[in-house]
Amino acid sequence: MIIDASNLIVGRLATVAAKKALLGEDINIVNCENSYVSGEKFFVIEYFKSKRAQGSIRKGPFFPRMPDRIVKRVIRGMLPRKKPRGREALGRVKCYIGVPAEFGGKKFETVKNADISKLPSLRYVQLKRICKELGVQL
Repeated sequence: MIIDASNLIVGRLATVAAKKALLGEDINIVNCENSYVSGEKFFVIEYFKSKRAQGSIRKGPFFPRMPDRIVKRVIRGMLPRKKPRGREALGRVKCYIGVPAEFGGKKFETVKNADISKLPSLRYVQLKRICKELGVQL
């Protein structure tokens, strides 16, 4: 299953991806940088900056900066990753920035319940913007 993450809310996308991965499906998520995180812009960016600043350089916890890795980390949080079933499910999830050449002519699916137009307010931030605040050059 190939999911186009453009204009989707990351958390709602992650729940669908985690459930399908637990059922044994291979999940490929493209255009991760065009997905959204709901919440007030200032507070969302400060939350991601504080997560990034936790721990030490050598011991962790390590929090990613790249949008594809952030999406995979959110999906990881919805899986029982310390059990064999969850580890195998996480191995079936692949996230990409943009559209790789191998998926060029294929049809993408979308998650209708995760669309950004479903939010009642205009309080959301694009993942690309968050990553730029963390120091990534996209």
